[in-house]
Amino acid sequence: MENNHLIDLTEQNAHQVLESSRNAPVLFYFWANMSPESLDMKPLVEKLAAQHASHLTVAMVDCEQQQMLAAQFGIRALPTMALFDNGKPVDGLMGPQSEDAVLEFLDKYLPNQAELAFKEALEKMDQGEYSEALTILKTLEADLGESGEYKLTLAECLIETKQFDLADATLATVLMQDQDARYKSLTAKIELYRQSADSPEVRKLQEAYDADPENDDLAFDLAVQLNQVDKHEEALELLMKLIRKDLNFADGQAKKTMMDILSSLGQGNEIASKFRRQLYALLY
Repeated sequence: MENNHLIDLTEQNAHQVLESSRNAPVLFYFWANMSPESLDMKPLVEKLAAQHASHLTVAMVDCEQQQMLAAQFGIRALPTMALFDNGKPVDGLMGPQSEDAVLEFLDKYLPNQAELAFKEALEKMDQGEYSEALTILKTLEADLGESGEYKLTLAECLIETKQFDLADATLATVLMQDQDARYKSLTAKIELYRQSADSPEVRKLQEAYDADPENDDLAFDLAVQLNQVDKHEEALELLMKLIRKDLNFADGQAKKTMMDILSSLGQGNEIASKFRRQLYALLY
């Protein structure tokens, strides 16, 4: 019965298994052939071990074969469950239990679905897959939206996907007690973006366009410059305005530029989604 999540406990591996609870909870199940109730529950315990394999180890203790261990754990009745976390006993159940009772018992100590999904998003970020992580994070707002860690993680993904205004708005909701070094680093990235975006070329084109807003050539040049300094929403607004006036403006360059920007932003980008819908409505 040996595998990564379901093991037979012996005196030889007991210390190692207890130490492993410092990384993930370990559920000890004490049973014996002489106890029909404990035998009846074994399939349930084995099923739970498989279902929670990624974040729970189940150690089966045959009390007839491992009498010394049973005595060390102070077992007085069968079946008995003992949950260890961080090297220490945290809870237990004694006697026959229904599946619902065991699940309720475990739910207090195992990560819920939202926490597991959040962990998946963090793994995506470690791999540089920020758009995919952002897609996951958006589904967790109802469960984790008030968490400072969630807000900082969301803001980081928004920055990495070049959605700086949304990132700034998210950081504005972070409470004072959560404004740690990570928060300061993220706000600094937004400030650096704003400084780099305020280039002389962009300022000059913006001033010229403001003075002559019907000049489509200026609008196109400004859109290109804005995109280069990651002001994607402003660039897309200008390009959408041009395409609405003339679908083939500049021999189709406005449409091509817009589609290139949308493609570079990816599927998980809210700004891209908004303008993608507008463009498709116009085209189809």
